[in-house]
Amino acid sequence: MSTLIQGDQLRALLCGIKVSRATAALPQTAAGALFTVTGGRILLTSLFGEVTTVIQTQADNTKLTFDPTDAGATQDLSAVLDITADAVGTVYSITGTPGTALQDALNFAPPNKTLAQPLMLKPGSILLDCAASNTGSVKWDLTYIPLDAGASVAAA
Repeated sequence: MSTLIQGDQLRALLCGIKVSRATAALPQTAAGALFTVTGGRILLTSLFGEVTTVIQTQADNTKLTFDPTDAGATQDLSAVLDITADAVGTVYSITGTPGTALQDALNFAPPNKTLAQPLMLKPGSILLDCAASNTGSVKWDLTYIPLDAGASVAAA
């Protein structure tokens, strides 16, 4: 007897484990932790943020970074994007190329881009780095595949 793949099983096969972070206010002229990688290395297969409360109309150069737990320096996961006045439903993502700006689109429409290939991340924190103090909230989701036994990701 065969069994068909159903529901989130296909996502798990294609992208790995999904971790969601509840909507939260933007960091205020600072970097705030979104997710924490522990227990070993992972392959990051997707990372999306969706605006749930409109972003204040004020310049705010924003990017995603990774701060490793060991002595390594914080690395950019994207270049900056000005998120001023982004509407509810705007989706942020990364391409996987650190020099490419954080991507944005309304309601998952093009030109929103995803990772061309998974990114290998060691234990540490994925951070949202905001250059200004803007009001607004974003809900974040990622998918990953554990590369090392015991590796996991949790919302910060």
